[in-house]
Amino acid sequence: MPNKYRDIPVQTEALEQEQEVVEQVVRNKEEKLAKPRKKGVLAKGLSAVFSGTFLTSEKTLKNLPYIIFLAFVAIFYIANGYYADGKIREVNKISNELKELRTEYISTKSELMFASKQSEVAKAAEKIGLKESVVPPYKIKVDSTELNLKTTSGE
Repeated sequence: MPNKYRDIPVQTEALEQEQEVVEQVVRNKEEKLAKPRKKGVLAKGLSAVFSGTFLTSEKTLKNLPYIIFLAFVAIFYIANGYYADGKIREVNKISNELKELRTEYISTKSELMFASKQSEVAKAAEKIGLKESVVPPYKIKVDSTELNLKTTSGE
């Protein structure tokens, strides 16, 4: 038969060990909460830029010409984008105007071709009193030797 007095201390030791583990876990959590969290590199950099403290460091003053150059390049890049957008709008406007002028040219040319047809010219001439000839034209033949003789003899 097992000894009942021997079993009791074993159980109390187990309870004490569990309490120690629980206390250790609680202490670890309290330490984590008490410690301020470390900031990452990106967070530190962004907070320095937004607060303006990066301007007072030696590294910044040392690299100030380079920073000014980068700022100038960024401004130039933005201005170049706006300039290109303006030119694209201007090219689109001119190409639309060219399409309109080409359409006007084609329609005017077709109207001119229609108006220069013989039947249309005859209708327009009739309004001012001219009539179309119904007799076909004929050739007048002149001998060039006779013409020369008449002009030299004075007739």
